[in-house]
Amino acid sequence: MADRILVINPNSTEVVTRGIDEACAPLRMPGGPQIDCVTLKKGPPGIETQQHVDAVVGPLLDLVLQKEKQYAAFVIACYSDPGLHSLREATKKPVLGISECGILTALTLGQKFGVIAILKQSIPRHLRYVGALGVSERLAGELPVGLRVVELSDEKRTYGRMVEVGKALRDTHGADVVIMGCAGMARYRKPLQDDLGIPVVEPTQAAVAMAIGRVRLNWAGN
Repeated sequence: MADRILVINPNSTEVVTRGIDEACAPLRMPGGPQIDCVTLKKGPPGIETQQHVDAVVGPLLDLVLQKEKQYAAFVIACYSDPGLHSLREATKKPVLGISECGILTALTLGQKFGVIAILKQSIPRHLRYVGALGVSERLAGELPVGLRVVELSDEKRTYGRMVEVGKALRDTHGADVVIMGCAGMARYRKPLQDDLGIPVVEPTQAAVAMAIGRVRLNWAGN
């Protein structure tokens, strides 16, 4: 049986988990690791504040420790990477956060990356993380679509805002690659990339791709 990777949506919105599962589809291949996507039932409808981020760390730890023997790697599918370092302390299995992996992937695709956030209040939290990663000089900017996680299923409204924000990041801020700053945006990656004409990184795909490499090459090293 192939090794298994568990992708965890830390919010409790099932439609987001379905979008994450669909985003993982191109990474499922014969002979490759099995990729399972689950919803953290104890999470809020959306991870939109620092309090939300902090509150899901305990439930995430419980879930990972419960599933540790069944999976070869874990992916935290939230752009705030909640509990990432706590989980890395708790298990020797690879643990990847979609924000860290999305940013690292973007750095290989362009000189300046822009981020499409969901809400304005998310941006300071993300900027702190970019600073902690030491890549602030490569950040072109981050702009919000102004929609909550549970509103992202309104495809016409969401996609229209994402195009507006993506073009502003490209034309005004100088981004030559864009990261989708929420796992709930996954379904819009391909059309957005076509409309913007620059690479668009879906961070869950970036993290799962890295997890596959870690599992196949037997790299640990948290």
